[in-house]
Amino acid sequence: MNRDTASPPRPDTGRKPHSAHWGVFSAAWKGGVLDVQPHPGDPDPNPLIDNFTNALDHPVRVTAPMVRRGWLERGPGPDARRGSDCYVRMEWDEVLDLLARELSRVKERHGPEAVFGGSYGWSSAGRFHHAQSQVHRFLNTALGGYVRSVNSYSAGASAVILPHILGSMDDVARRNVTWEQIVAHTDVVLAFGGMALKNSRVASGGISRHIERESMRQAAQRGCRFINISPLASDFPGDAKAEWVRAVPGTDVALMLALVHELVANGLHDEAFLNEFCDGWSVFEDYLLGRQDGQPKTPAWAAPICGVPADRIAGIARSLPGKRVLVTVAHSLQRAEHGEQPVWMGAVLAAALGQLGLPGGGYAYALGTLAHYGKRSNAVPVASLPQGVNGVKAFIPVARISDMLLHPGEPFDYNGKRMPYPHIRLAYWAGGNPFHHHQDLARLKRAFATLDTFVVHEIGWTATARHADIVLPCTMTLERDDIGGAPTDPLMVAMHRLAEPNGLARDDYDIFADLSSRLGTREAFTEGRSSREWLRHLYEKTRAALHGQGLEAPDFDQFWERGELVLPQQEDDGGILRAFRNDPAANPLPTPSGKVQISSSVVAGFGYADCPGHPAWLAPQDAPTPAHPLFLVANQPASRLHSQLDFGAHSVSQKREGREVCSLHPRDAAARGIADGDLVRLFNGRGACLAVVRLTDGMLAGVVQLATGAWYDPVDAQAEHPLCVHGNPNVLTRDAGTSSLAQGCSGQLTAVQIERYAGQARPVRAHEPPAIVERV
Repeated sequence: MNRDTASPPRPDTGRKPHSAHWGVFSAAWKGGVLDVQPHPGDPDPNPLIDNFTNALDHPVRVTAPMVRRGWLERGPGPDARRGSDCYVRMEWDEVLDLLARELSRVKERHGPEAVFGGSYGWSSAGRFHHAQSQVHRFLNTALGGYVRSVNSYSAGASAVILPHILGSMDDVARRNVTWEQIVAHTDVVLAFGGMALKNSRVASGGISRHIERESMRQAAQRGCRFINISPLASDFPGDAKAEWVRAVPGTDVALMLALVHELVANGLHDEAFLNEFCDGWSVFEDYLLGRQDGQPKTPAWAAPICGVPADRIAGIARSLPGKRVLVTVAHSLQRAEHGEQPVWMGAVLAAALGQLGLPGGGYAYALGTLAHYGKRSNAVPVASLPQGVNGVKAFIPVARISDMLLHPGEPFDYNGKRMPYPHIRLAYWAGGNPFHHHQDLARLKRAFATLDTFVVHEIGWTATARHADIVLPCTMTLERDDIGGAPTDPLMVAMHRLAEPNGLARDDYDIFADLSSRLGTREAFTEGRSSREWLRHLYEKTRAALHGQGLEAPDFDQFWERGELVLPQQEDDGGILRAFRNDPAANPLPTPSGKVQISSSVVAGFGYADCPGHPAWLAPQDAPTPAHPLFLVANQPASRLHSQLDFGAHSVSQKREGREVCSLHPRDAAARGIADGDLVRLFNGRGACLAVVRLTDGMLAGVVQLATGAWYDPVDAQAEHPLCVHGNPNVLTRDAGTSSLAQGCSGQLTAVQIERYAGQARPVRAHEPPAIVERV
């Protein structure tokens, strides 16, 4: 049914299973309302599933194909009006013809090297209707490839540094210490950046059982000591009974160095472990003890940097030897200047304690950051859509999109290589919202203005869609059938469609199939399969693996009728670090020495001043000043996943007066005449945003916290220093790489000022569609 007006009342239905990144659930229509219920086996359901209840027919949905009026009238080319222009509705055949011609033009004139396949984001938990896989498969089969991005905004620095010192991020984060081990063995968890449940409640591909809260409660009840090293008390749940160490944001490396110095100065470090299992300790020790630079990294040195008293630092250090200690470092720490350093230094701290590879001990990077981590891996695969072969070799680190568009042809450093930025003429985005992920949104807008053409598939009018030239309405997960599954969750889910598509929305797969027909590549893209045939094909990989192990292996129709399938899981063997500890000769680490790289001659050989050959304290450039004296912590939201379904019922319920809520210490508020519930303006030299303030002593003074994810809503879309009335902190954050090594996102921290807003604030319009006009 093609609908581009308000939906008719929906008849009551039976309950059907579905899955999202934030949990497995079921839903049914009752009295015209979508009733969503978590999976009965989930011990701690995520309230984010309530964001679905009002999403299907929300007014901000894109209901028909749209083309920006300026692009339609003047054709492709750079245009600063992106983001403030109106849109013209078109029919599907017409817009696909138009887009096919533009794709052909760009390929013929400039080659596939001029196309950027953006599409960074979580998109859908479904393994087939996964937007990034769909668009990348399309670009590979239709154009022969595209310029891609590597790594992620969440872990851009850690994904690059970890292979230099221990192994892949998956090995150190996913296949390492489990929550089962912590409950049974761990005495102390040193959590730099905390272990906030809002983060560990989500997992790509879905999560059926949220066990983190109960695991912390059980471990604490046994006597495990959780230490929350963070400016925010909320970075641990009360169930953990965590001690709160109020550290200045971005100073964790100084604190870690002081802990290790205290161990070494008192002969409490594990010299035998360092000698047998590690490489490069002597170089690092010269730095640690001040032989290299004349400054020993003592607790007294670290105290004024990190704001933690020297005696407390020393006391924590002396309490660790002889205990089963687990060191964790949250993603948030490496989303900042020199983000590689806390990741590296956390591993060195664990090595100095001799704990790497022990059950429940050592180093588990980012444990508590995602629901993937701390779980056993499945013993059978969950298939995903193959993306084909990308014939274009050029790539960028994902957080360098603005640099690429603004500086084509200029060189950039990355992981020991120096490469030129490609010259991009067309960007194709599906399943992501860079106006959420990226920093310095005024700069991002200027970057997108350089394109000839910007194409977006979207369910709603995000800021990204409002900057696109061609906007194609796609279905949301509730409007299609799919298979939900993740490599560390034992429940595979038959994701039944719960509603007809909104308006003229179509599945990404069908859009790309018809577009491929116009380009003469339909067979290569579809392989002759319909969506349902693809689901059967992808399921077969799991079924065959179950059959091969002699386990129950229902056919696709049986699985679909049943609604879910429990998959076997592997033994909890501790991964590569346990194997290395048990037999280092037989199981060397995938590093140059085969050991833990306390220092690295490889990294040192790159010659990067902002990432030396061993972990070091490097003071940030974007630190508070008299004009902007507060640290802004722009962390992940609790009411949604990134910016997904910001218009959802649960997300909206956590706003005040339709705006995001920022948190401020009462002392900082009193100094500025700010009261709880006031409308405030956060600002620096890049821009400003409005938010409603919440006062709390559960944070460090000198810090303001404003979560990301509010859809960008500028008063003046063309302003050089925009004011977002909705509360998107990325108008304030700095667009610079973590270092020359990883070029990761550094958007977690920036310096701002805050004041009570006394003016008349414009209403938030982020959840309303833009102006849509008739064609002249």
